[in-house]
Amino acid sequence: MSDSFFCRFIRHFVTITKHRLLVCKGCFKIGLYYQGLTHDLSKYSPDEFLVGVKYYQGTRSPNNAEREDKGYSSAWLHHKGRNKHHYEYWIDYNTRGDVPGEDVLLPVAMPDKYLAEMVIDRIAASKVYKGSDYKDSDPLDYFLSGLETVPMHPDTRKRLRRYLMILAKYGEEKTFRLIKYELRHGRYIPKSKRKEA
Repeated sequence: MSDSFFCRFIRHFVTITKHRLLVCKGCFKIGLYYQGLTHDLSKYSPDEFLVGVKYYQGTRSPNNAEREDKGYSSAWLHHKGRNKHHYEYWIDYNTRGDVPGEDVLLPVAMPDKYLAEMVIDRIAASKVYKGSDYKDSDPLDYFLSGLETVPMHPDTRKRLRRYLMILAKYGEEKTFRLIKYELRHGRYIPKSKRKEA
């Protein structure tokens, strides 16, 4: 297929729209209707969309290609600052004086509804980029690959890993059912009672 700007434009539009629809569907399953409808709308802004077109490959995020080319991704910096379902959004400065003479980055625990959207976002991204080769273990494999080096709050990391492990072992339907239950009740289900959810 031609590598013209127009072809990349269309393919990038189709890719991000397919991703958004998958996230929307997942969010609806767990009761996050507004988040599903508004997920990743910033990807259609010129700051993100045009970079996505320029670096479109179809097998991974264009942000990675831009990062390799320029040393950073302007599209990602724009995106993570506007979308609360990314743990990078939840990083602030530590000004409490824990580290004398320094302000250091301090990850903040993600609120439940954004953590839930992040899980669905990762599933949708894996489905889009893996296509028919997608397996429920893919989001966990990516998480465990060590590619994410930005500080993540320990609680966020623990809960994300737990959901991805449940996805890999029991599948999407049970994972979504568990997330919906925990969102509704504001608590974790003890391991011994998970079959009831």
